[in-house]
Amino acid sequence: MANLRSSAFQSLLRTRNCFIRPQQRRWAQVHDVRYLATHRDPNQVMDRYRGKLDQKAKQEGHQDVDSLKDAYKDKIEDLRRKATTPITPESSPSPSNSPPPPPPSSEAQQQAKAAAESSKSTGIKPLGSYIDLEKTLALPPKEIEAIWRLRHANNPNSICACIPVDTYQRIAEAARQNPQFVLPLPRKQSESQSQEIREEASKSGNDGAGADIHFLQWGFHPPATVASSPVPAGPLASSHTSTIIFTHLAAYQVHGSYAQPHTTITHHLDLADEKGIVLMLGQVMPDSGISTTEATWLASCVQRFYDFGGQAHGRKGELLRMFTKGDAQNFKIEHLLEEAEKL
Repeated sequence: MANLRSSAFQSLLRTRNCFIRPQQRRWAQVHDVRYLATHRDPNQVMDRYRGKLDQKAKQEGHQDVDSLKDAYKDKIEDLRRKATTPITPESSPSPSNSPPPPPPSSEAQQQAKAAAESSKSTGIKPLGSYIDLEKTLALPPKEIEAIWRLRHANNPNSICACIPVDTYQRIAEAARQNPQFVLPLPRKQSESQSQEIREEASKSGNDGAGADIHFLQWGFHPPATVASSPVPAGPLASSHTSTIIFTHLAAYQVHGSYAQPHTTITHHLDLADEKGIVLMLGQVMPDSGISTTEATWLASCVQRFYDFGGQAHGRKGELLRMFTKGDAQNFKIEHLLEEAEKL
């Protein structure tokens, strides 16, 4: 435990907000090509071919071109319908007094646009993609929790929980003030650690025998609820969706913002106002050197250090604030490990 050197964490304290921002270069050019549908005056066409039409009318025994047109009227209409397309519509005068089509509802359009932009930008699936929200609203919180756990019981790479809304609010408030932190995973629980991660830890000087250290980052995003959700839009449900990503600290020190997270946790607030619960879902990346048991340990540590009104009282909360302030002199890894192991 004493072999965990503090130099790596001092370096992290100095550089944890310095994310690599690669320069983006644009070489491609887009050329806007537009196709216009044009229509000729039919009288000009008639004048040009009148001689041939008169000859055709006499050959078939018609008096003039008009009688020839009457004889071929059905065939002409059929060919005209087949040639009509959305781009080249049939030339027919439209009444000038016809009203324009009514515009779509601005409120519905804005809601659909906001939901689409939120889903596209964050990549967070809405809660309705996992469970039937309309049927879930009729159930008590205990049954909802049981359904939520059963829904993910067969997924070997997922962890889930049901958090009381007051507990989540305390944790989220602390997370907004302390969006980054490090958590220890005792070595006895991290036997599945990959050889690559161990080598990176050794190079960075963070190869102590007591624990492996993991770096976490909070993110607050627009709500992932779709516009057609049956859940009433309460103040909490329409406020945000939060995520936590966990990364091996050794990998983060080597690769920076390009380090691959091994676990991502999402908090769904759709039922927070109606049922008083927040549904949590975590996804563990396969072959990342972290098991679901280890990811569960890290997720439980989040509450121990972020629930200031509950488990994070005393030195746990102080360590979190020290890390945010960059107090490398008083932030001790030994203290972090001791507090993490306290239930």
